[in-house]
Amino acid sequence: MNRKISVGMAVTIVILAMTVTFSITMLIAMRLFDSTVSSVKEKESMYNKVAEVDRYVRSNDYYTIDETVLYDRLTAGYLLGTGDKYARYYTANAYTELMNQQSGKVMGIGVELGMDQTGYARVTRVYEDSPAQEAGIVVGDYITAIDGTDVKSLSGVDAVQSRLQGEAGTIVNVTWLDSKAASRTTDLTHSGYTSTTVDYQMLDSVGYIKIRQFDGSTPSELDYAIRSLTTSGAQSLVFDLRDNGGGSLDSAINMLNRLLPKGDLITEKSKKEGDKTYHSDDKQSYQKSIVVLINGNSASASEIFAGAIKDYGVGTLIGTQTFGKGIVQSLFPLSDGSAIKVTVSRYYTPAGNNIHEVGITPDIILEKDTESEEDNQLQKAIDVLKE
Repeated sequence: MNRKISVGMAVTIVILAMTVTFSITMLIAMRLFDSTVSSVKEKESMYNKVAEVDRYVRSNDYYTIDETVLYDRLTAGYLLGTGDKYARYYTANAYTELMNQQSGKVMGIGVELGMDQTGYARVTRVYEDSPAQEAGIVVGDYITAIDGTDVKSLSGVDAVQSRLQGEAGTIVNVTWLDSKAASRTTDLTHSGYTSTTVDYQMLDSVGYIKIRQFDGSTPSELDYAIRSLTTSGAQSLVFDLRDNGGGSLDSAINMLNRLLPKGDLITEKSKKEGDKTYHSDDKQSYQKSIVVLINGNSASASEIFAGAIKDYGVGTLIGTQTFGKGIVQSLFPLSDGSAIKVTVSRYYTPAGNNIHEVGITPDIILEKDTESEEDNQLQKAIDVLKE
């Protein structure tokens, strides 16, 4: 026998359903509202405090306020307060300079530098056909002054490099000490030169590849190096990542795709995008033995590279514990021409290891023998590959 629901009962059921739905919706909305109001109140309190400080300072401070400097330092202070030690504020001028450097509009003189105990900048590399090479600057020389400014007064190697940079055609006056401790000074004209990130050579039957940093050209340079060394008879490879502070995440991923079989390469976790895993497609992989040299200055993209090689078990890591930078920063331009850089994600090795502030432990721990002319870490790598 079919049972029919009366009209009154049907209306009652509909009303109950609507009431439950309305109640749930209101509950969610109220919680969202409370959260939003709390956030608004917190922001209002923060802005009111800044406004209060501003009123007292403008009414009582004896000194004249430079508005541009004030706003720049206010923004920089905000980033400092986030606790993100890699966050950075770029003034409009600094951001323009950064973009010019990346586009090639602003260039240096063609040297890589390192600061040592003398306080001067030691030349560690000179690029071919660069202004520095044409002037006779060689590896081991010390740059002591730039446009009359003593290098010792500058705050680190980045500040020295910045002083050496300029637009094409402009001149910078450089003073340096050569191998005979003779002081030399000359004007160098900024001009284009080829800047490579990968060097390679044959060491007996072992192919040696030094990767200085990871940028857009590094994957193609690496591919060329591997092909050249293989053609020359290399039976194994050493990748030297010592003192490589990192660079492009995409570059490291592309290089690993060239070397590793199909599988996960790294997982990147972010607040905004969630989890994103990068994979190797196995279109090509290196089938011979590998050693990777690392040290305490191997960071970021270098650790991505070394960590994947270790997790896949396709190579041996030799050297000392790496730096431990397992996070990624992004640059965000602001409306007034300035920009901020903040940490946006953390990455994990194929085995799920978080290396941030931990680093990667080599399979063979070996300190660099600084008193010997022989590179004991490189020699150990060669010995391991020949076993």
